[in-house]
Amino acid sequence: MRKLITQFTRFGVVGLVGLVIDFGVFNLLRLTVLSPEQLHEGPVIAKAISTALAIIANWIGNRYWTFREHRGRQLWREFAEFLVVSLGGMAIGLASLWVSHYLLGFTSILADNIATNVVGLALGTLFRFSFYRLWVFAPHRGDTSPPMFPADGTASESARAGEPGSDTGAIRVSAGSR
Repeated sequence: MRKLITQFTRFGVVGLVGLVIDFGVFNLLRLTVLSPEQLHEGPVIAKAISTALAIIANWIGNRYWTFREHRGRQLWREFAEFLVVSLGGMAIGLASLWVSHYLLGFTSILADNIATNVVGLALGTLFRFSFYRLWVFAPHRGDTSPPMFPADGTASESARAGEPGSDTGAIRVSAGSR
């Protein structure tokens, strides 16, 4: 239980950094080039941009701090999974904003911020933490493939052991057959 609390606290700190990025960029864009007076869809586009930037910052923080002991060896697969979950969380925030702004008619900047940065954030946080923990950085997931970027720059364990199908094993077999 203590590990879960520590992990959730780290997730919260990383999320807070992402929130600052998301909130700052959203409001900067919403008040300037993507204001509803300039572009009808401006608030939703501003939210998509700000959330995308926050997703990148959050992936780095979660991969290297929150879930570092469970991060996968397959960097691109893990990033793709993280992106899928993050886009799901982004969709929740965008849906909250869209319902509030366009369906319910609450068009002030305060209403937009409450819809997206309070309601959408709360719902999206629960969604993301659950899926990051259970899928993307799940401790039970085993990587059977060698890492794309090995930490120590050496071959994978399977390659060093000379298992069939590994490059090192194939070299050893062909060298031994001469």
